[in-house]
Amino acid sequence: MKATIWHNPACGTSRKTLAILENLSRVDVTVVEYLKTPPTAEKLAQLYRDAGIRPQQGLRLRGTDAAERGLPDADDAAVLAAMVADPILIERPLVETDKGVRLCRPQDVVLEIL
Repeated sequence: MKATIWHNPACGTSRKTLAILENLSRVDVTVVEYLKTPPTAEKLAQLYRDAGIRPQQGLRLRGTDAAERGLPDADDAAVLAAMVADPILIERPLVETDKGVRLCRPQDVVLEIL
């Protein structure tokens, strides 16, 4: 099975999720450090759609100025544009497999798509 994780190595939950993926021999993991290589708005929209959530639910509030910018109440396009321009606004980690996409908070949520 292939899995892609949008990862922030400074995030404990992201590191724990990556460890789960790496410890399963049947999983071929691709790691994308999204702060260095941000996804496009189209890719983010697809990830959130496949996860069954709206972009606002994938918005990182803690440690960002998202609330001050009014992003929790903004439309999907505005949230996605803000995330692409400032990827720290993307809540992490997102994991995509053939079985779906999950925002893995807590990290054990990843097991749903393995």
